[in-house]
Amino acid sequence: MKTVALVCLCAASLAAGLAAATPDQTELNQKGVEFARPGGHPLLVDLHVPAGPGPFPAAILVHGGGFDGGNRATNMAPTFQPLADAGFAWFSIDYRMAPDFRFPQAKEDIDTAIEWLKANAKTYRVNISKIVISGESAGGYLINYAATHETPITKVAAVVDIYGPTDYEKIARQRRDYPARFNMASISGHKAKGGGIWFFQVEGYDDASLATLKEISPIHAVHAGMPPYLEIHGTRDDQVPYEQSTMMCDALHAVHVPCEIITVEAGGHGMGGWKDADQQHYKAEMIAWLKKTLNLK
Repeated sequence: MKTVALVCLCAASLAAGLAAATPDQTELNQKGVEFARPGGHPLLVDLHVPAGPGPFPAAILVHGGGFDGGNRATNMAPTFQPLADAGFAWFSIDYRMAPDFRFPQAKEDIDTAIEWLKANAKTYRVNISKIVISGESAGGYLINYAATHETPITKVAAVVDIYGPTDYEKIARQRRDYPARFNMASISGHKAKGGGIWFFQVEGYDDASLATLKEISPIHAVHAGMPPYLEIHGTRDDQVPYEQSTMMCDALHAVHVPCEIITVEAGGHGMGGWKDADQQHYKAEMIAWLKKTLNLK
């Protein structure tokens, strides 16, 4: 009788283990999943979903690259493991870039990605009330624009802006008047491919172009009721000045939207260059902020 009971107990344990690993609860790591095809142009996403039933908090990740370069696999990669370790699902997306496309197509792609994730929340075990958008550099601009021009269907729970432009008019004026402060070689390279400020179909630094850049600058569309914000920025950024983040936080505070800044001392433009041990703190601090803001355990 004891032997039979032991066999039954083992069988029950095995069955329970199999039930816990049902296909719809396994960890997902997928690359190149199509989430949209605007005008026949495929937009793909690489994604990670933790094991378990969920629903999980989720981050939509938007790469930089001056609107004409960069890719979903590498630019936001420093955030992949910290998010996964913290129990987040993450989705690193494509968007339409120069030279074939211009603004506002890229902005539309961010909105589409948010809508797609919400529509597929059950498939990917995502908690739609805990979706974060995060982007770096040009991707930071796009998530800033998406947040400041939110609709009920594209509203998210939090925003993590990693050295993204917030006031393009001011940046353009500074580049024109103080070029030595900037990496003009990189900026000129983007210009040649229709990236940078030229993504917005401007000529450069004339009055009409500056007016256009002011119109598309997220800082001028800040409004009450926006999601909480986290800015992450290096103090030696030679493409998007550090003050862009402090200015955005000031604008958000003026309408009573929470905003905090993680400062990376001596950090240049790009997480990939933050190599020193004392520059890596932003990862743990970002996760701590997300857990606090989203009320996660």
